[in-house]
Amino acid sequence: MNIVFVSSEVAPYAKTGGLGDVVGALPRYLRKLGHDVRVFMPLYASIDTARHPISPLGDPFVVTLGSHRYHVRIATSDADPGMYFVHSPELYARGALYTADPDEHRRFLALGWAALMTLQRLQFSPDVLHCHDWQTGLLPLTLKTAFAWDRLFSATKTVLTIHNNMYQGVFPASTLSDTNLAADRHLFHHDQLTHPDGGRINYLLHGILYAGGVTTVSPTYAKEIQRETLGAGLDPFLRARRSTVVGILNGVDYDEWSPEKDTHIPHRYAADDLSGKEENKQALLQALGLPYYPNVPVVGIVSRMASQKGFDLLAGLMPDLLRRHGFQLTVLGSGEPHLEQMFSSFQRAFPSQVCFYQGFSNPLAHLIEAGADIFLMPSRYEPCGLNQMYSLRYGTVPVVHRTGGLADSVTPWNPISSRGDGFVFEHHDQIGLRWALETALATYRDPIAWRRLMLNGMAKDFSWERQVKLYELVYQRLEN
Repeated sequence: MNIVFVSSEVAPYAKTGGLGDVVGALPRYLRKLGHDVRVFMPLYASIDTARHPISPLGDPFVVTLGSHRYHVRIATSDADPGMYFVHSPELYARGALYTADPDEHRRFLALGWAALMTLQRLQFSPDVLHCHDWQTGLLPLTLKTAFAWDRLFSATKTVLTIHNNMYQGVFPASTLSDTNLAADRHLFHHDQLTHPDGGRINYLLHGILYAGGVTTVSPTYAKEIQRETLGAGLDPFLRARRSTVVGILNGVDYDEWSPEKDTHIPHRYAADDLSGKEENKQALLQALGLPYYPNVPVVGIVSRMASQKGFDLLAGLMPDLLRRHGFQLTVLGSGEPHLEQMFSSFQRAFPSQVCFYQGFSNPLAHLIEAGADIFLMPSRYEPCGLNQMYSLRYGTVPVVHRTGGLADSVTPWNPISSRGDGFVFEHHDQIGLRWALETALATYRDPIAWRRLMLNGMAKDFSWERQVKLYELVYQRLEN
């Protein structure tokens, strides 16, 4: 098949989370199966073109959005000729990938229009147009209307992947003219345009309404967003097309995330020789300035500091647990100030037990996965999550809330059958989290049970080689 991805993020060029990881990996694995895959993203100012050289493709052209005109040039990656960058400094030469600027909607409308116009210039006819999140939510409708005249797209089917439905791309109805779809006003959701607040356009909603299929990043999350609690107002529309809403768990690139191959850790190890695990633990504690004590468990956290991640449950709870159980806590991340302050306060109160590294370091993220004994992910909701799958591979036992991709990837430990690979709490409250973490700490004191837990997790396979075949099936079943 000819497949085109359009996304606001693609790793390793620019990413803020799982969206970039998926669009960075999935096209590579589709190509291995023989598909011709092209990927479009903005050329942000933050992209390191010295590290990732690019070359111009074709002549510049103009993208017109309502009364706004943007001069655009397409560039391709020298290392990956299927990777296309939309170069328009007026739109993308900013300090961040996403902004609160008044033209935010046009920044990503231009991405979609530039992609379709480039396909016309290349005369590349896609069988599938794969859109991602709200930034490309209007592309299926745009293809059905503004580009319906072009037979190049007559057989093109569309699919929208929702990576997090809490980010929907809602803009005032007054911006309708910028979409170039004002003549098709009747195709927009009437209740949105006439909303009492002056009307609005919800980009993600219109992707759900007009894409040939909808996927999201885990089977459980696909069910959760069809319910009111996590539907964020979109659940009625997702329920209405439930037969075409599919959850596919994200894959893991085990060339980068496995203890056998990891170039960021000082001691590699595998299931048949776990000795490197303890050596990485010592290296982790030394790197963070914490003392090493044999048989004292280390709990690791690598995360954005956001309310979604559930760390508010730790306030008041973590100091008591640290005092009672004497474990050590290593934390890497940044985000909401009150959460950063909370972890800083833990470090001040327990200087020999807690280290909070504020910011991000990829080598340290790998070392925490390899050196910690327990990985804590108490997310309030989690569309997919990758760190719990990394942790399983590294024999670092996850403690998670039963939601989204966490529920799909972590199997609760059963001490009677010795099956399972983590500790899962049902209710998102301090009682549930305390139970899960204390049960994990108690199990750690049983070396035979703990080794079985580790090996169970390390045996799991979340590789892209498995997941990519599920996307192939979705593409084959798409509606026009």
